Amino acid sequence: MSSSTSKQPVLLQSVLSMIIVATSVGSAWYCQGNLYGGRTAAHVWWYGWVTALSTGVGALPMIFCKDRMSEWWLGLANAMAGGMMTAASAALIEEGLEVSVGPRSSYTPLQCVSFGGAVGVAFIWLSQQALSGTDDVKLSILEGIDAKRGLLIVLVMTLHSFSEGIGIGVSFGSGTGANLGMLVTTTLAVHNVPEGFAVSSVLVSKGMSVWGAALWSIFTSIPQPIMALLAFWFVDAFVLILPIGLGFAAGAMLWVAWLELFAESYEQCGLLATALTGTAAAAAMSYVTKMIEA
Repeated sequence: MSSSTSKQPVLLQSVLSMIIVATSVGSAWYCQGNLYGGRTAAHVWWYGWVTALSTGVGALPMIFCKDRMSEWWLGLANAMAGGMMTAASAALIEEGLEVSVGPRSSYTPLQCVSFGGAVGVAFIWLSQQALSGTDDVKLSILEGIDAKRGLLIVLVMTLHSFSEGIGIGVSFGSGTGANLGMLVTTTLAVHNVPEGFAVSSVLVSKGMSVWGAALWSIFTSIPQPIMALLAFWFVDAFVLILPIGLGFAAGAMLWVAWLELFAESYEQCGLLATALTGTAAAAAMSYVTKMIEA
């Protein structure tokens, strides 16, 4: 038995234990906060974990199709993930442009989003350069295969979650509407399900188990409750950072979607199948997002 295989149960149990402890503490804290009414840090922490855990739900469809996926179907899965990430990036840009940066800011939302997008693209390019210097990069629960692309997906989606967590915390701030926090949380929870599928489809295509892909999907969203809590406590500072973070996430996701996922899908199933699947996935993701926000 290889060392990576022997580490799988330990790693899975560690991640699961961390999630269970965090949600248990959050649940108790949430109940205590409810005794006093109003929007408390307990609410924000709990809702942040709701959105994070919803990401793992996206891995469930892979249970039924993992063993039947030929290279052509794997290409379609990559195209679907790329389309979803493209639509998610567009939504992040739109959201960033609508953020009110306040009278103290010397920059417009467009400038903040553009700067964040450029930094996001540069970060992914530098990450790829760093990974290209190694011949064999593996995630410990991948089954003995090269995992550079899988690692890049996990990295990008984890960074993307920082912006979503900030959005949750800011939406619960005292200066926002009474129902805005619940609306943002619900939107992100539903939105995270296809994002979890996007992550899982890539990881499963690289040889990971569905259970492992679900846990890594949840792992990519762990920054959400953490950043939500920080943003709730320091809402004024994070309002200025939010559009930059949204632009950063959008730029990073677009790079991966177009230069990684779509490129691999084109090699596996051709231009027509890639274009049709990616467009359909992006349209479906955009429609669901608009329906939730309506």
